[in-house]
Amino acid sequence: MDATTPTAISLQDAMEVAWLEADLLDSADYDPWLALWTPDAIYVVPVEPAGDDFENTLNIAYDDAAMRAKRVERLRSGQSVSASPVARTVRLLSRFRILSSEAGRCELRCAQILTEYRRERERMHTADITFVLVRTPDGLRIARKVVRLINASDAITGVSYIL
Repeated sequence: MDATTPTAISLQDAMEVAWLEADLLDSADYDPWLALWTPDAIYVVPVEPAGDDFENTLNIAYDDAAMRAKRVERLRSGQSVSASPVARTVRLLSRFRILSSEAGRCELRCAQILTEYRRERERMHTADITFVLVRTPDGLRIARKVVRLINASDAITGVSYIL
């Protein structure tokens, strides 16, 4: 293997990206969060938890780079009714598993429990998350993130943060 061949992504390295992303979101540290993504990356929250044809089905979110930036802009502006007051969140990630791996690319699945506190109440969102991570000259980046909420087909009330 020569120096230009990307090396495999370890489970530990993949977990560290997932933990970093969760911490950045919980801290509302959006500039480094936006920088974690490849330019062509997609963030998806499907309505159908078992579906995978995201381009041709209804999704709660289907964000490219421009939409992620707009979502962050709305959260920062305080102009979104669903984001006032700003929710405090804590994400717990567990059950990490590499689903596929090749040089410089892997697919990681984990479980997430997100607890939101806003307006004197707590809500929880539980999901399976799948990340496609790629090795770039700037380090590991997210090429795709799919958040499969276990209750996605139910009515989801105003979510004032990025899942």
